[in-house]
Amino acid sequence: MVGAIDYGGMMHRAMQGLIAEVLSRVAEHGLPGDHHFFITFDTREDGVEIADWLRERYPAEMTIVIQHWYEDLRVTGDGFEVTLNFGNAPERLIVPFDSLRTFVDPSVEFGLRFETQEGDEQEPDAPSSAQIDLRPEPSDDDTSPDGPKSGAEVVSLDKWRK
Repeated sequence: MVGAIDYGGMMHRAMQGLIAEVLSRVAEHGLPGDHHFFITFDTREDGVEIADWLRERYPAEMTIVIQHWYEDLRVTGDGFEVTLNFGNAPERLIVPFDSLRTFVDPSVEFGLRFETQEGDEQEPDAPSSAQIDLRPEPSDDDTSPDGPKSGAEVVSLDKWRK
């Protein structure tokens, strides 16, 4: 065995696998109960396919909602495809898992955040760091000068990285 165990990379891939499994179940059975997803991805990432007008509007990052109106959700080994409604106009999106920045299911206060760090001393092919966030992104109503009111904890994997 050469080098160290890449726990960060392993966690990153495991979290992508969890998202793939969740989306596969939704593709097969639909969204159960009040579940819905806010998914943020980097529109500049290789493999992202969105309409030109969406890329102009969201040149760096885009958040989509999978809840009431979505069609033809398909999960592949590398990502997912879905048709969403934008102002009564259906648009097909192809989103690689490597482009994901956040995945949140606010109905159960579950979230995953994938972070990239510019200037990081990682090897070129090393995955970005990952965090597990068991609460939805805070809204203006949820925050105070002392931070979010939720008691959930964000676990950063960076403190264990060399």
